[in-house]
Formats: sequence, C-alpha cells, structure tokens
Amino acid sequence: MSGVVAAHPSPRIHRARAIAAASIGNAFEWYDFSVFVLFAPYLAAAMFPGDSQTAGMVKTLLAFGVGFVARPVGAILIGYFGDYAGRKAALTLTFGLMALGTLIIAVTPGHATIGAAAPILVLVGRLLQGLSAGGEIGGAASFLVEHAPAGRKAIYAAWLQASMAVSNILGALVALAVGAAMSEATIAAWGWRVPFLFGLLIVPVGIWLRATLDETPDFVAARSEEGRAPILATLRQEGANVARGFGISVLWGVSVYALVIFLPVHVQKALGFSAREAFSAALVGNLLLIAASFVSGRLADRIGRRTLMMATAVALLVATPILMALLVSVHALPMLIFAQASFCALVGLFAGAVPAILVELFPTQVRSTGTSLAYNGALTLFGGFAPAIITWLSTTRLGPQAPAYYVSASAVVALIAIATFRRER
Repeated sequence: MSGVVAAHPSPRIHRARAIAAASIGNAFEWYDFSVFVLFAPYLAAAMFPGDSQTAGMVKTLLAFGVGFVARPVGAILIGYFGDYAGRKAALTLTFGLMALGTLIIAVTPGHATIGAAAPILVLVGRLLQGLSAGGEIGGAASFLVEHAPAGRKAIYAAWLQASMAVSNILGALVALAVGAAMSEATIAAWGWRVPFLFGLLIVPVGIWLRATLDETPDFVAARSEEGRAPILATLRQEGANVARGFGISVLWGVSVYALVIFLPVHVQKALGFSAREAFSAALVGNLLLIAASFVSGRLADRIGRRTLMMATAVALLVATPILMALLVSVHALPMLIFAQASFCALVGLFAGAVPAILVELFPTQVRSTGTSLAYNGALTLFGGFAPAIITWLSTTRLGPQAPAYYVSASAVVALIAIATFRRER
C-alpha cells in the first residue's frame, strides 16, 4: 500500500511567493512613507498648530527625517539578525515593527487634545518605522537575489523598486480619493488618518506570507558551512564595498525622495500646482517607474551592472536640471506630467538594478548586514532628510529648482563610487 506524498510547490510557484513576500513588505514600507509626505501639511497643522505654515511643515518633515536616524540601528540589529537567524525571520520582524509604527501615527490624537505629547508620539511611530526600514532592504534584497535563478537576479531584485512605485500609485490614489470624498476641513480634522489605517489592512497577509516561506538556499548552505567567518570580522574586510554601496545608495535614496515622493508636494508649494494636478502627474510617473525598474533589471542581467549604473547616473546628473528648468518656465499640467514621467523613468532605470548590485557586493555570511549598512547610511544622511533639505533650499537662490540640483550633486557622489567598481567579465 503506497503512502500519500505531500505535494510541494513547483520552483516557479515558490519563486513567485518569494517575490510576493519580499515585495509586499517593501510596498507597505514605502506606502506609509509616501502618505506621510503627501499628508504632511495636515500632519503639520494637527501636530504644530501654533507655528506658521512653513515652520510647521519643516518640523513635520524633520520628524519624517528623524525616523531615518533609527535606520542605521535597524540596519545593524536586524541586518545581523537576518545574517544569523535567517532572511525569513528578519523580514517577519520588520513587517511587524512597520505595522506598529504606522498604527501609532494613525491613532495619535492631535496637539489640541494631548499637547506636546502628540508630536512626540508621532516621532515614536517614525522611529519604529525607521528601525523596520533599516533592516528591510538588506533582508528583502538578499531574499530575492538568493531565490532567483542564475542570469535573472537583477530583474528579481527589481521588484523592490517596482513595488515602491506600486505603493506610490496606491498612495496617490488614496490621496485623490480622500480629497474627492472629504472637504478640506474634514481632512484636517481626522481624514488624514484614513490613508494610514487603510495601509494596515495588508498586515495580516504580509505577515502570513513572510512567516510561511522557506529559507533561501544560499543562507542554508552558508549556515551549514563549518568555520564560517564571524560577521564583524568579515564586515571589516568588506569596508571598501560598504563605501561603494553607500555611494550608489546616495543617488538611489536622494532621487527617489526628491523626484518621486516629495516632488508632488514641492510643485504645489513652490510652483502653485493644485493637489489634483500634482497627484495625477505622480500617478502617471509611477506607472513609468514600474516599467523602467524592470527594464533596468533586464539590462543589468544582459549588459552588466557597471555599464548600466554609469549611463543612468550620468543621465540623472545632466537631465534633471534641464527638466526642472522646463517645468519652472512652462507652468502647465502637460509639462508637469511630462517632467514627472521623465523623472520617474530616469529613477527607475538607475534604481531598478541597484538592489541586486548592493547584494552582490557582499558574501552570503554578511549580505544582509552589509547591504543594510550601505543603503541606510546613505538614506540617513542624504535621503530621509531630502524633503526638509529641499524645503529649506527652495528659500535660497536655488528657488524651485532645488530638487534638481540636490539630485545632480548626489549623482556626482554615485559616479565616483561606480568608477571604483571592478569591470565585469
């Protein structure tokens, strides 16, 4: 009598679930960050009612940026946890922390109800989100690359950038829906909380997906090796690669925050576009960001990482100021859509392949930690504070073109890092 053999998912289905598990958490992280920025004016009014509009916005965006201070801590702690206990365990932890931080922001009463405790609680929520995000990218990128078949690792990792674009689209749609369904007074009173609560609906599915997946083959093989090098000792040997990863991550983080996430707010404040116009352009732009991310992954697998990075970094350096100047001089919705779409396409072509590039810089034993340190170090210093920095730079002689010059400066940093990469065979 033959026994019943349990059916196992095919490799294709298993990889599809791995993509879904990694992408859904990354999308949740970016969705929360996106709606925080999109609804920052309402958060500023609720948490800093006694300040001027500009001062309240700067304080709110600084609270947004302070969350990034926690990212290096999350990179070290959760990155180490991911290299020690496994990618799956780390990804489940980051998802739970992100959900808790989002819940705190969504339900915190305003300054009128609990006084100074209100912005403090929002800051606590942002710090929890920062801890989560600090460990997310290293774990998710490692998870995808280690599950991917040979010759398709970059396009698998491109799902991270693409899922960010999906979350931005969802955030823009939610913002448009809230704006259409509620008056300004209602949004200011409590409607700004709805997008955060809406995002929490995905939490049970995300935790289940991440908790039920198998560990990656690369991690299992590395864990079984005898005499594995200690993480700290190996990281000391990988200092040059951490610096290289930091350099390309500067452009990744700055371009995403300056040209994708914050630009819809910037064009309203600096150029006088309406919220509907800004969010509509962002919707079109993020559709192109998704497509460009996968094109980037495919090109990186075919022509090589270094060639693609060099070409797209130069494109961001040169084209971003030109596009921003056109937008400033031609104040019209078609130009806004064209500029936003072009920005997103350029960002996607550069950033789509970056997760795979970062992961491949490091050996399996320290892959999650090394990737997290390089990426989050750059975002803490340059990316997370980009909205606040751009808001301040806009008051200087740079004016409304501040985002473009900030991106161009970060492209120079990335090009220096890319120049040190060894040429691929």
